[in-house]
Amino acid sequence: MVEEEEDNKEDEKMQMQRILRNCISVGTLNVYQRYGNRILRYYSTKPELTSIRYKIQRGPYSMLTDEHVNFFERLLDRNRVITDPEECDGYNIDFANTVRGQSRLVLKPKTTEEVSQILKYCNDNCLAVCPQSGNTGLVGGSTPVFDEIVLSMKLMNKIIETNEIAGIIICEAGCILKELDDHLSTFDLMMPLDLGAKGSCLIGGNVSTNAGGIRLLRYGNLHGNILGLEAVKANGEIINSLNDLKKNNTGFHLKHLFIGSEGTLGVVTKIAIQCPSIPKAVNVAFFGLNSFDNVLKIYHLAKKELGEILSSCEMMDKLSIEVSTKFLGLQNPLASNGYDHDFYVLLETSGSHMAHDEEKLNAFVEKVLNDNIVQDGTLTSDTTKMMNIWALRERISEGVLREGYVFKYDVSLPLPYFYKVVEVLREHLRDPRIIRISGYGHIGDGNIHVQVSIPTYQEDIASQLEPFIFEYISSLRGSVSAEHGIGFKKTKYLHLSRTQSEIELMQHLKLTMDPKGILNPYKVLHPINISS
Repeated sequence: MVEEEEDNKEDEKMQMQRILRNCISVGTLNVYQRYGNRILRYYSTKPELTSIRYKIQRGPYSMLTDEHVNFFERLLDRNRVITDPEECDGYNIDFANTVRGQSRLVLKPKTTEEVSQILKYCNDNCLAVCPQSGNTGLVGGSTPVFDEIVLSMKLMNKIIETNEIAGIIICEAGCILKELDDHLSTFDLMMPLDLGAKGSCLIGGNVSTNAGGIRLLRYGNLHGNILGLEAVKANGEIINSLNDLKKNNTGFHLKHLFIGSEGTLGVVTKIAIQCPSIPKAVNVAFFGLNSFDNVLKIYHLAKKELGEILSSCEMMDKLSIEVSTKFLGLQNPLASNGYDHDFYVLLETSGSHMAHDEEKLNAFVEKVLNDNIVQDGTLTSDTTKMMNIWALRERISEGVLREGYVFKYDVSLPLPYFYKVVEVLREHLRDPRIIRISGYGHIGDGNIHVQVSIPTYQEDIASQLEPFIFEYISSLRGSVSAEHGIGFKKTKYLHLSRTQSEIELMQHLKLTMDPKGILNPYKVLHPINISS
């Protein structure tokens, strides 16, 4: 069982366990069920242990003892120290059910000071730690590989300050992205980041992976939106860089060490974020197209014709949309007479004057129709209809899990080759066990999500995929990771997107900031020599 939101009530826990056991007894796999205000996840099968599947050797870390557990129980409330194996499984398995660790201890701090004391003790006793946020990543970055202590940030969820005039929010790392957005909406502000997993991902995890999302085209990535942060080093030292000035050009910008470092250099505990105003006029256009060349044409034209109001440009192929309609029951507004288009583009505009924006968008639509760039399309500014169209795109990751095991790749490519990787994989993998090879993503920033679905994990198919896909991407000067980071699954492919001198500098930083290597070991970098 995996619980996506915290609840300490024992009777509810027992009731949910009964629900899950009943579901498992009828052989349900990868099913999601709402229970109250939370989402539960359960599996009839668990993935193979990560250490066995990937043949990894455990690092020179201490084994957990009763003495260690007793220390943490004295430091935290007993219900914030989890040792029950069944409950620990919820933190050992990732969202996509692809990796599984063996942690026997989960800690849930509520304050930065508690994080500091936990890390100091772990560092002194050479205990490995796996920081964990919402656990919604794709590369195994937030789950243990062996028996690392899981440091769950879910209870550090306070909003500290909201500056309506400056457009700044300061919050703890455990705040759920959607809840931050809902809070900001009462001030006519919004988060600069929007993700399909916004209902369960935590802002600290977003920062630690430098998440991009569907509106990066308009608002940029987190490196540009984080004004300051607070983090705790491996030795327990608190680094207070919680600056909330938009201009502060004094020395090194230390915040950037932690943004995107995936918890390997320190644990982010608080963040100051600049937040844009909620647009007064939002429109969505959804188009069906017959070729990827036309996808590129519509994006190029949208940049010229829609300019400052263009906030999103998303591409989905037919097989990607199919998982949302087939498995989740969502309606494709462009599907008529059983005909599906080969490609779909979702455009969103955000501005301050509805009449002005609609005039620009209508002129744009008229042009793409007259030039035969699109075959069909629909426009709306109705909130419900916009949400329904966005759901087709945002719930693809959920829908594809209903088919079985999914190899998911989050990569960046130059736009002319954006979809080529999907076509090449279809040529390269001609195996009857493969259910679908599909692609979708952020055409506006070159980030495509590639999905290869099979009924169950097969090592021979994995070996056909990797390193082939990463070497192909590297040959086109793409990136092996666009927004989910390197995590565990891509450490041996980091060299395909970073030079040797860059990797050596990363290793030096790791040794300087975490000399015992206790923070998120086996992630981002190959294991390096650590001091005892």
